Amino acid sequence: MVHVLSSRTLLRPTDPERSRVFYGEKLALPVYREFGTGDHRGVVYFLGGGFLEVAGRSDTPPSPALKLWLQVADVTAAHEELVAAGVEVRRPPVREPWGLIEMWIADPDGTEIVLVEIPADHPLRYRPGI
Repeated sequence: MVHVLSSRTLLRPTDPERSRVFYGEKLALPVYREFGTGDHRGVVYFLGGGFLEVAGRSDTPPSPALKLWLQVADVTAAHEELVAAGVEVRRPPVREPWGLIEMWIADPDGTEIVLVEIPADHPLRYRPGI
C-alpha cells in the first residue's frame, strides 16, 4: 500500500501570473509556499485539507474534466466576497436536491470551481445513531 504523507493538485495555467492573481488575490487563498523566480515562479496555496500548486506554463488550458471542489463555511458570504472581487459567478448559490448548497465559478483558464456549503442538518455533517 502507498502511504501518502501529503498531496496537492498541480495546475499548469496558460498565463501563470493571471492565475496567481485569481487564486491569491481574488479567491484570497492563503499561501503555503512559493518557489522559483520570474517565469518559473510557483505558488502552492492551502485548500483546507489539501493544496493547489500553480506553477509552470501550458500552451493549452486544462482539460474540462478537471474541476476543483472547495468546501466553505458560508457559500452566501463567499458569493458576496467573490462578486465584490470581480469574480464571474457562473451559477449563484443553489441548494441542490442532494442537500448541499453549491455555487460555480471558473478560473481564468476556465477550470470550473464549485464552492460547497454543507448545511448543519446534512448527513455529511450529522448521522443520527453514529
